[in-house]
Amino acid sequence: MRKDKEKVVDEVWTEEHVKSFLNVKPHDGSAEDFHMLLKAYQSMRASDFELFVSFFCNDGRDLNTTSKDGRTVLDIVSTHRHGSEYAEILKAGAVR
Repeated sequence: MRKDKEKVVDEVWTEEHVKSFLNVKPHDGSAEDFHMLLKAYQSMRASDFELFVSFFCNDGRDLNTTSKDGRTVLDIVSTHRHGSEYAEILKAGAVR
């Protein structure tokens, strides 16, 4: 069996592509800010995520928003083996 979608590595993200994540909507009733921030983290390299966090904050969004179980994206990222760079980006964004 063949995968129907191949993983794209080292894709170049334009500012418009990064900004497009500000339009991501949840389908499970979770908080909109939480959902778009988590999806950006899951989809972007750290440099692109840093740009996204800048757009996110400038749009008046909440970096401390929580999931249904009360965790922030920083809480989740902090548990991931390769999440430290993303955690630092979130911490820096929170002190703006």
